[in-house]
Formats: sequence, structure tokens, C-alpha cells
Amino acid sequence: MEAQGQAELTRLTKMMLPPEPRTFHDREDLINYVRDFGAAQGYVVTIKKSRRDRRVILGCDRGGVYRNRRKIEEAKRKRKAMSRLINCPFEAIGKKEDEVWTLTIKNGDHNHEPLKDMSEHPYSRRFTEEEVRQIKLMTEAGVKPSQVLRALKQRNPALHSTPRHLYNLKAKIRQGNVPEKSLKSWRPGRTLHMDASSMPAGVLRKENGHPVKVPNFIGGKFLESQGSEVVDVINPETQEVVSQFPMTTDEEFKAAVNAAQQAFPSWKNTPAATRQSIIFKLHDLICRNTDKLAMVITEEQGKTLKAAEADVLLGLEAVEQTCGMATLHAREYVPNASKSVDTICITEPLGVCAGICLSNFPATVPLWMFPIAVTCGNTFVLKTCEKNPGVSMVLAELAKEAGLPDGVLNIIHGTDDIINHMCDDEDVKALSFTSSSAVGMHICTRAAVQGKRVQANFGGKSYAIILPDANLDATMDALVPKGIGAAGQQGMALSIAIFVGGLVPWEKELVARAKALKVNEGTNPGADLGPVISREVKDRTCTLVDMAVESGARLVLDGRNIMVPRYESGNFIGPTILCDVTTRMDCYKEEISGPVLLCMQVGSLEEAVTIINRNKHAIGAALFTTSGVTARNFQNDIQTGLVSIQHLK
Repeated sequence: MEAQGQAELTRLTKMMLPPEPRTFHDREDLINYVRDFGAAQGYVVTIKKSRRDRRVILGCDRGGVYRNRRKIEEAKRKRKAMSRLINCPFEAIGKKEDEVWTLTIKNGDHNHEPLKDMSEHPYSRRFTEEEVRQIKLMTEAGVKPSQVLRALKQRNPALHSTPRHLYNLKAKIRQGNVPEKSLKSWRPGRTLHMDASSMPAGVLRKENGHPVKVPNFIGGKFLESQGSEVVDVINPETQEVVSQFPMTTDEEFKAAVNAAQQAFPSWKNTPAATRQSIIFKLHDLICRNTDKLAMVITEEQGKTLKAAEADVLLGLEAVEQTCGMATLHAREYVPNASKSVDTICITEPLGVCAGICLSNFPATVPLWMFPIAVTCGNTFVLKTCEKNPGVSMVLAELAKEAGLPDGVLNIIHGTDDIINHMCDDEDVKALSFTSSSAVGMHICTRAAVQGKRVQANFGGKSYAIILPDANLDATMDALVPKGIGAAGQQGMALSIAIFVGGLVPWEKELVARAKALKVNEGTNPGADLGPVISREVKDRTCTLVDMAVESGARLVLDGRNIMVPRYESGNFIGPTILCDVTTRMDCYKEEISGPVLLCMQVGSLEEAVTIINRNKHAIGAALFTTSGVTARNFQNDIQTGLVSIQHLK
């Protein structure tokens, strides 16, 4: 038996291969290469000796023999984790010659079996430098330890640290014994394969060092697409690829529609109370997973955690409304509507409905769409936004957990071709979307030709009209966050401020309030603004600001060149204010998806109302005044869809 055990150990050790010798331009690249390779093979690599500018010796941090300083009998020992640098002969050497680091393997053998699970090793519970920085910031902001650990694990599901490790680290931080640079920035398990069944399908993670492919959700199953064209989902803070999704093929789109169509007869005849109870369960699951959803939004879209949580909560309001939809199914009965004629009005589900998401509200928009549709007895096909599909996938996971039957909700990915298929497919009875004006007109026209019911929310401009009698502090408290907050990436942002009677009394305080907004990465508790969603959006925003200045606008606050430490490649734009803007300028005519506030000056409220009513893309207006009479007249004269009266004293 002992000989068989030794033979098995020999067989297992030979399965752990050493990395291939090669050259590197950087010492850290060499170390990370050996560590990642070793982790994939089942052993942990650590630095034995190092001369930073010349040589580094790497060894195996897992041996076949425990150190037993106290001479305790093996049967009574409780320690399960292996000890550091015991007697494994594995050794790799990196040496710098002619500005190039060369890796050689001195001994590629091991004397122990491979780790079956990297979480067994103490290294998997170490915090990285970035995590230590986040712990410091959240602790200083008063975040509870349990919430800190939950936030870290949502951002990195491979983290195995426990509350004990967090408390020990916080104690060292208080004592000033943990300089961030002294911590290892690598942890085994960060880039290892993880069983997809053990993790929510929508959680962003990496597989063997590469971004995972986001699957389709068809017929109640998460299915990897066979599409050949792959789209990268980019973290706007770091420009890292956090995930990828293949474009849904024509066949996969039709499979999603067919799955919805097959599920429709049974779902239509499911009692309304049963459908309602599933939505109640979904609401509860979303509430419990708000932090997770917010973290995914921050990573993909760039919002601050506060703004991301607000995104989720706004969607939850729609789900709460949906929970009461069963009462709307009551039929209307009118006896003797005509001679010998009674009329009965019955609401019936349409069939397969579809929705198209946009980038700026990754949680709110899908929650506006599919919960209401399915509660009314319809089935649904949802197309995610190509820039942030993660939240929709988490929602699919939660909907499945809530008990939504297979095929009732289906999720696909794509761009123009998939949108056109949605408009053209005869089995899709209704279409809902939110988009820019140009895209919206295309979808409306194409879907209407097929006789579909269309619910459309186009992009546009929202205005703030500030009268001379408005309260200064109250006006600034509302205008600055709503005009510049969320990096300007919200459809109802007050992107244009019209000052009646002149800007002079307001300009100094407006600039001071905007300057006070803190621009930082989204998980920073003190951040007011995160990055815009993409490099293209940043470049376009900067171009429109340049054109406005060339056309005569005054740039009183310029945030185009802001730099965030450690995130120099991020899509950050600081608060920007343009004054003396006119209706002829491109910045006024086009949508700006950035933290840019346009300021105009007029002589009277009537002139301001005329400017707004002439803009066919005006979707909302807010009036700041202390006069009830003026507010009443404004409400009657303005022609936007949404009107807000800020009657503040």
C-alpha cells in the first residue's frame, strides 16, 4: 500500500509542469507569468530571494512535509494549510541581461500533490494593494466591516478572505503597520477557471486570465453564443476588458423568439395572482442583491456606487408598481350600451414582446420593461446594451431564482442587425426601447411598417429656468447635481440652464459648487462623478466643447484634462460649464453625454419658454422661482412632456 501511495504521489507530481523558459521586458511580467502558470498547474509560486535590478529566485510555496516545531503528534494536529518554503525542490530563476529578463528553470520537480482548490492555500485570502486601499477608504467613510467584505467579494468573487482577515488588516492599518506597497498584488485563484454553475451568470469574472464570454439566456438556460463576432465590454476606469459577448446569430435570435412563443400559451393561462407572486419574489431578490447589481454597473458603466444603487432603486420602483398589476386585469362591463347590447372590455396579453436597452441606466431600463410585460401574461425577449450587458444577466439569474418559467424571459446580445430582426419578426408583437433620437426614429419607422405596437423613449434636452427671485442655495443644491451629476449620462439631466435677467449673480456660486464635486473611480466612497462610459463619448464631448468655444461660448470651468491618480487611462471628464451659449451652436443642438452644463441668458420668462417650445427635442423643463403665480403660468405655457416646479424659498 505504501508503494502504491508513493507511486500515486509521483504520478501527481509529474502532472505539475514547469513554465516554459522565455524572455520578458519587465521583472513583474516574469513573476506574474510564473505565478499564473503555477496556479493553473496547482502550485503556488513565491519569491525566495530577490535583487530587484538584477535577479529574482522563485520557489514553490507548498511542500510535502509540515514544519512541526512543537513536535505534536500528526493525528492531533489541526493545521491543514501547508507551510511556507519547506522542502519542495522547484526553483525558477529570472535574470536581467541587456535590459531583458530571462527565465530559466533550475528544477521543475515537486514533491507533493497539486492543490485541488486554490482556496485551500493561505495566499488566496490575502488582500491586494487595491483592496487594501478600498478598505481604508470605506473604513474612513464609516462603512461596516461586513459591508466592506461584501463589496470586495462582489467585485472579485475569487476572494476567499474572511472577517477575521479583515479585522486583522484593519488593526494593522490603525497601527500604521501596513504600507500599501508592501503587500503582494497577486493572489492565486484570481485568474483560475471557476465553475460557472457556482457563480451567478451575470457576475463579471475572468477565466484563465481571459475575460469570460457573456452567454445568451434562452429557454431558461444560459447558452454560449456561436457567433463569430465578439464585442469587448470595457471598464471605463481602467480600459480593461471585463467581459466579452459574441453577437447573437440570426438562428439564436429566432430560437429566443420561439422559446418565448412556446412559453406564451401556458404563461398566459397562469393565474394572475401566481404571476404576481413571482414578481414579489423577484422584487425581494433584487433588494437583497442591490449591492451586487450596483457593483456590476460601476464596473461596466462607470457610475459611482451611490449613483449605481440609485439606478437599481429606480428600477425597483417600477417592479413595485408591477406587483399591483393584477388589479388592472379587471374587466369593464357596460350593460345596455346600445339597444339589446351589453359591452365587455377584457384586457388580453399580446404574446411575445421585446425590449432594447441603452447604456446610461443598465438596471432601470430592463426593469421598466420585462416585469410589467410578463406580469400581464406576455413573454419577453430583451436585447442588452452592448456596453454593459452584465446587469441584465444578473437580473435573468434572479428572475429564474424567483420562479419565472423557462422561456418567459429571454436575453440576447447584438447591435443593429438584432434590432432590425426585432422590428421585422412577425412573432414579436410589441417593442419597447429607449435611445437617441436618430436611432429611435429608425426603430419606430421600421417596427410600425410591420404593424407592431411601439413604446418609444427618445433622447432629448431638459431645461432649467432660473428666475431672479429663486433661492440661491436651494437652486444650486438642485441644479449642480442634476445638471452635472452622473457624469451627464442621464436622459433627464438638466443639461441647459436658462438664467432670466442675466447670469452674473449666479456664475461665481455655480462654478464654486461645480468645482467642489469630486471626480474619482466609482467605488471610491467620496466620489461624486465617475468616468463617462467610453472613449468615444469622452472624445465627442470634448469636441463639442471645443466647437462651442470656437463659436463664441465662454468656458468658465474646464474639466476636459482632469487626471485621476492610478486611473490615468480612464474616461474621466471633470465638471464643465459653458456660458453665453446660443441656439445656433452644435453643443445646444446635439446631445452631450458628459458632465457639461450649458448656460444661456434671456431677458424674460416668455423668451425662455419660447426657446424651449421651439426645440422639438425638449423633453423636460424645471422652473426655479418663489412666485406661485409665475409657476402657474409657466405650467400652462410650457409644452414639454415633463414639467417640474421648484417653488423654493
